[in-house]
Amino acid sequence: MLSVILDRTLALLARLLIALLQGLPLAWVARIGRTLGGLAYHLDARHRKVAIRNLQLALPGRMTPSTARDCARENFRRIGEGFACLVKTATLSDAELAPHLEVDLPPSLRPQLQALKSRSIVAAIGHFGNFELYARVLHQFPGYTGATTYRGLRQPSLNRLMQSLRERSGCRFYERRTDAGALRAALSNGGVLLGLLADQHAGDRGLPLPLFGRICSTSAAPALFALRYQAPLLVPICYRVGPLRWRIELGDLIPTHTPAGEPRTPEELMAEVTRSRRWLLAGLPGTTAC
Repeated sequence: MLSVILDRTLALLARLLIALLQGLPLAWVARIGRTLGGLAYHLDARHRKVAIRNLQLALPGRMTPSTARDCARENFRRIGEGFACLVKTATLSDAELAPHLEVDLPPSLRPQLQALKSRSIVAAIGHFGNFELYARVLHQFPGYTGATTYRGLRQPSLNRLMQSLRERSGCRFYERRTDAGALRAALSNGGVLLGLLADQHAGDRGLPLPLFGRICSTSAAPALFALRYQAPLLVPICYRVGPLRWRIELGDLIPTHTPAGEPRTPEELMAEVTRSRRWLLAGLPGTTAC
């Protein structure tokens, strides 16, 4: 009984917060998000220390203690801004969103898509900018349906609320533990653009690949899905290019097989994904992505 009450209470509070953010102008939403992110920086000592330490490890010659603190603080603010804005932008029409979002496609990408003949594509995406906007560029891929995976929340009411918010984009969502069969069937049928968040620590099962000159545990999921379904890899990046402005860049497709038809290894594919990610300098002082 207590768990049911807690579930419904959390869902009610979340609905109120979402309704508040969606009812305000986007500029106000961004300011609220930045304020909450700045508050989190001061209250969350553990993650604050991790952020500062990682900045200094990644860029030992460029990050003084003061610079690392400033960059980490701004990062927390951007995280708050990003999460608040994605709640608001989920309600905007394409016309309302157009002044805030630009899409950069290489000229060679469209011929590559046509050559696929609606074969499925796997996109290795990350938690950068307003990452929910990836679903809003599906019109650049005629004949494709967007899809992604998620892990359901323990609170049923809160989980349903989050899914109702996400599904407005028209993207299909597959629960990792219960919808594996449906996802496999969709990928096998083709015409699916599957986005997988692949920038988190993958633990003992990850691939040991270099990042900022250090060996890091990297998720193999995008490579494994691409190899299994003979789907090329795509690496979209969402940049915050200014207040209330985002740019999504898409590079060329990364083939999963050699010219001779031999499958490439997951290590080779994920190493190329990592190298192609120009977000490596995102967040540094003086960069437009910061």
